[in-house]
Amino acid sequence: MTDMHYLDANATQPLRPAARDAVLAAFEVVGNPSSVHRPGRGIRRIMEDAREAIAHRFGASPQDLVFTSGGTEASATAIHALARTRRLIISAIEHDAVRSAAADAAIVPAGLDGIVDLAALEEILGDGVASMVCLMLANNETGVIQPVQQAAEICRRRGALLHVDAVQAAGRMPVQLGALGAHSLAISSHKLGGPAGVGALLLAPDLPFAEPLIGGGGQERRRRGGTPAVALIAGFAAAAEACAADDLACLARLRDAAERAALDCGAVVCGDPHRRLPNTTCIALPGAPAGVQVIALDLENIAVSAGAACSSGKVQTSHVLRAMGLGTLAGEAIRVSLPWNAVAADIDAFATAYRRVAARLCPTLAPRAA
Repeated sequence: MTDMHYLDANATQPLRPAARDAVLAAFEVVGNPSSVHRPGRGIRRIMEDAREAIAHRFGASPQDLVFTSGGTEASATAIHALARTRRLIISAIEHDAVRSAAADAAIVPAGLDGIVDLAALEEILGDGVASMVCLMLANNETGVIQPVQQAAEICRRRGALLHVDAVQAAGRMPVQLGALGAHSLAISSHKLGGPAGVGALLLAPDLPFAEPLIGGGGQERRRRGGTPAVALIAGFAAAAEACAADDLACLARLRDAAERAALDCGAVVCGDPHRRLPNTTCIALPGAPAGVQVIALDLENIAVSAGAACSSGKVQTSHVLRAMGLGTLAGEAIRVSLPWNAVAADIDAFATAYRRVAARLCPTLAPRAA
């Protein structure tokens, strides 16, 4: 796939060289981190060094970081362990990882700009019922950054817990558990450029933890059973460290260039264009089904997506864009998300391909004058 231009980083990032090296090095070390002999202690040291590095990167104490299989399990664990006697409240734009774990939750609506309605959250919490609120930091489809700190203030006043899905935000904007005011935070390795199959739940200090989602041998301070995937954890930590050096301003300029090319063809940007991640744009082409656009661009060697990549490979109308009130545009939008290693040549290729695809699918749309 050397000729493929990969612009679907919000589905997964390319593996960073430092993460690959860390994984391979850890695979050479034999031992179970729960064993007390020397090999066990050696592999545990790798895991605990990684735990300390990741915790420091995202503003938690190492003892309050729970390794999981990814962001989905991290959010599910938070909901399972922290909301046992609390009403669940989630935003209308949450990822399916949260939606499926909180099936009977009260819903906070979002506006056309893709930002949740904090007045509605305040109103729901106003009845005094003990609650847990789930609000993502940045939306995985639009890239729109949510007012988490303001939501945290509301939650504090109302005695509610706040869980934040930071899977897409981590590595693309400042993410610190304490600064956000959250009680728990979910992150995922492969969205940082680390290996897939590992993530973490970060917890505020002294937070009551009812019971693990996955029992077992009492690993992770009895908060997540099972032998940890230490090699993946080592790669996770390496990716978390490497992403701190990413040039996010450069990424935003490349994103803007791709977006301008689409707008010149008659596309429409979905969501607030000013409050979003530097690598993400969600663009709708009126009259062209999203799935058709994705396939057409794939044939042009451009990899993008329509909505989230967590729906068993199916292209379907985004619940996020529907919740924003975009109407038919919700089924005509694609997501372009730049990876950490994107270059100008990727954007040039996208612009050329998009012009061809738009001209073929929507010949009646008049391109903007150059």
